[in-house]
Amino acid sequence: MTHPEVFIIESLNPDDERASRFEGRIISDILHLSGKQCEYRYIRTKRELMWAVQTFIDSDFRYLHISSHGNPTTMFTTLDTLPFADFAQIVRPALRNRRLFISACSMTNTALADAIMPGSGCYSLIGPRKDVYFADAALLWASFYHLMFKRNEAAMKRADIIDTVHSVASTFDVPLRYYSASNDVKGYKTRGVKP
Repeated sequence: MTHPEVFIIESLNPDDERASRFEGRIISDILHLSGKQCEYRYIRTKRELMWAVQTFIDSDFRYLHISSHGNPTTMFTTLDTLPFADFAQIVRPALRNRRLFISACSMTNTALADAIMPGSGCYSLIGPRKDVYFADAALLWASFYHLMFKRNEAAMKRADIIDTVHSVASTFDVPLRYYSASNDVKGYKTRGVKP
């Protein structure tokens, strides 16, 4: 049994750290203002990512939010580069009956869905499909979680996710991709947002 709470793992580059561009911390603060439990972990290395993912598993929280830099093939921590295969190897064991939210430029694509979704038991993968500015990302995700929990504090239902993804993507002009688990050959479908 998991709890409908958000666990945030964030890893940024040194310039972001110096400029205090901690999107995940902002989202965590807003969730706390909304009365939600939220865990926030800042990490800098692949090893710390592994530790944070294990902490997420132990927390029994249902929603994993990753805030980092990325590109169409790679996730970056402050000090390490993780091709999708390496990133997936770390997070897949944590995703059974859970949802993954990615806040990283251009990372949410079919290659990531192929690495994460099939056989993992992950309910969904959602994130931007292009580069996104820090302010837009922080506002988009804070709004997304606020609206989702306002609709239902106990669960994120597919129809509500689709509506909310459309709403925040349109409001902030940030194209999002939403992959959800299915029984088809690939193990997932793109839903709610045109790729």
